[in-house]
Amino acid sequence: MKITLDIRKSVEQNAQTYFEKAKHARKKLAGAKKALAVSYQKLEDEKKKREEQLDKIKSDQVRRDSAVKKKQEWYEKFRWFLSSEGFLIIGGRDATTNEIIIKKHTDKADVVFHTDMAGSPFFVIKCEGKTPGDATMQEVADATLCFSRAWKLGLMTTPTFWVRPDQVSKEANPGEYMPKGAFMIRGKTNYITPIPNCAVGLLEDGRIMCAPLTAVKKNCLKYVVIEQGEKKPSDIAKIIRKKLGAGDTDEIIKSMPSGNMDIK
Repeated sequence: MKITLDIRKSVEQNAQTYFEKAKHARKKLAGAKKALAVSYQKLEDEKKKREEQLDKIKSDQVRRDSAVKKKQEWYEKFRWFLSSEGFLIIGGRDATTNEIIIKKHTDKADVVFHTDMAGSPFFVIKCEGKTPGDATMQEVADATLCFSRAWKLGLMTTPTFWVRPDQVSKEANPGEYMPKGAFMIRGKTNYITPIPNCAVGLLEDGRIMCAPLTAVKKNCLKYVVIEQGEKKPSDIAKIIRKKLGAGDTDEIIKSMPSGNMDIK
């Protein structure tokens, strides 16, 4: 570094000149460092913003992929589950879906379940040319109880029977009226003693299935057992979602029986 002295000035004056120059340079350096720090911060903020945008794009893609993956099957508008023997079981959610199931989705070879108590769903075993075994028959009887008004009232059991589709008729007896969702059962009824047991599980394809425990154990990766109790379905659904690590709270609530319950 060269130092130029002004011969017209004394040594002290030259020193003072360089002192002022050094002071000014230090101020410029401090300003440059500050500007550099601000620039670095702007770059970090921009980097973080881009990362958040990329995360959002990925998250949106995952949701879209999940929506495609979880495209609803025709039976998912009803109550449904897969039995431990692999049979598809469908059940009514209300009077309207009870009627739709019996009129449009019950074939001659299927098996129809109901309880003696009013306010019960119809449950149907879709046989598809096969004969359901005792395990499936018991599971459907249990499901018919758990999704009936009996469960909501806290009853441990109610008479539950099965019949063939040709025994189920919309034609009322003379002088009687058949309300929406109700059907006349004619001929022999075959009773099975139902056991109140229910679990919510996560299927391999990510769907939520609520059914008797043996069916859930057979078909689901993880599950939570529920029973009649005091907690609201919304509170129980949040606990189940946390335990399963998957599923939507509304989807879980929709799958469960009506009425208060607890985790077993």
